[in-house]
Amino acid sequence: MNFYMNTVDLIRKKRNGESLSEDEMRFLIHGYVHGSIPEYQMSAFLMAVYFRGMSDEETLTFTRLMLDSGKRIDLTDIPGRKVDKHSTGGVGDKVSLILAPLVASCKVPVPMISGRGLGHTGGTLDKLESIPGFRTTLTLEEYRNIIQRIGVVMMGQTSEIAPADKKMYALRDVTATVECIPLIAGSIMSKKLAEGIDALVLDIKTGRGAFMETYEKAIDLGTTLVKIGNGFGVRTIGFVTDMNEPLGIAVGNWLEVVESVHCLQGKRGRSDHSADLMEVTYTLSGAMVYLGGKANSIEEGIQVCRESIDSGRAYSKFLELVEAQGGDVESIENLSSYPLSTNIVEVKSPKGGFIQEIDSFELGQVSILLGAGRTKLDDPIDMKAGIVLRKKVGDSVMQGEPLAVLYTDKDSVVTEARHRVAQAYTITAVPSSRTSRIISMIDMEGVHPFN
Repeated sequence: MNFYMNTVDLIRKKRNGESLSEDEMRFLIHGYVHGSIPEYQMSAFLMAVYFRGMSDEETLTFTRLMLDSGKRIDLTDIPGRKVDKHSTGGVGDKVSLILAPLVASCKVPVPMISGRGLGHTGGTLDKLESIPGFRTTLTLEEYRNIIQRIGVVMMGQTSEIAPADKKMYALRDVTATVECIPLIAGSIMSKKLAEGIDALVLDIKTGRGAFMETYEKAIDLGTTLVKIGNGFGVRTIGFVTDMNEPLGIAVGNWLEVVESVHCLQGKRGRSDHSADLMEVTYTLSGAMVYLGGKANSIEEGIQVCRESIDSGRAYSKFLELVEAQGGDVESIENLSSYPLSTNIVEVKSPKGGFIQEIDSFELGQVSILLGAGRTKLDDPIDMKAGIVLRKKVGDSVMQGEPLAVLYTDKDSVVTEARHRVAQAYTITAVPSSRTSRIISMIDMEGVHPFN
């Protein structure tokens, strides 16, 4: 490695749209991980990449260097095909909380390394940590032991797994450089390839509440991720899913846990408005069961997953997971024991009609205002805070009927939050219909419709 490289020259080179060599990329990543390149220079580099992008070769190199900055976990001695799932992030996306124990209950091992909230989207780790006592910070030995014992584990990155990404992930969140395909691809795949998995299912979200707002960008990202995964020997398929309205009914950490528990319990207490959440969950979990060798097709995998929910096996596996990672099982079995926000406020409809649209990006932003997310690296999160939707796209509504309910301990934000949520709903006189949240599937053969 040429240790006489100049960081400013490399930032300038990328700013001008030129490609960096492997040695140049290594110099930047190694320097950032080990402290010789400060955050302000890495921030400038990330912004240059955001505007100038990377070539396919640069993206592969970037991913490999991020992966090689830490350890790769070896799970070959654990029986079965290990399969994970990753979502590019959306508002109300709590699929992992349902899917991981569900797939594990179908005898497919699920080792899952997740992240925290990015921008307007929530993070799986934050949601899990809203469960009292739940530990997402595990040693690699604990990670191996839990997956071996119960077939599922959900943790955050350790300093040993893609440490370059761990540092860069947090920096991207506060420098407005999240929505960049090479950076997203390198971040996702460096973690996933380090997990010890044999296959991967991707949920690439598109629409107003997603980082890839247009379908074309979602396809570009999905195609890139599928190529990288398969190129590293991990069988990878992706689904493009709609994020033009929040997924399910809850936005906010503990509120999303509650909805997930209701979904795992099947018909017992589950809202009809969680149907879109379960559509996405069943599709992704069915694909994982198929890739895990426990079904002969994705469709058969979906049916296997439905049976596991109906039988109660998936919910029992979730309780096993909570207990295995130090969580308070009683808080799950008795959801009403959790403390409530000091302000629980209904947002009422200004007129009657039909819900045509819900601005999911705006609801994600309001959830941060309420305390459910971060605007700075060290912001505390109020696990109780968030939004529960009472009306979704396709519903009819009368004037004065609740559209949503806000939960917050912040007295000062209630008026603004109520106004913004009401404005996020588009209500028309013309009825609208609900559509499938699954748009298409991506594999090595290309992009296909998926019903």
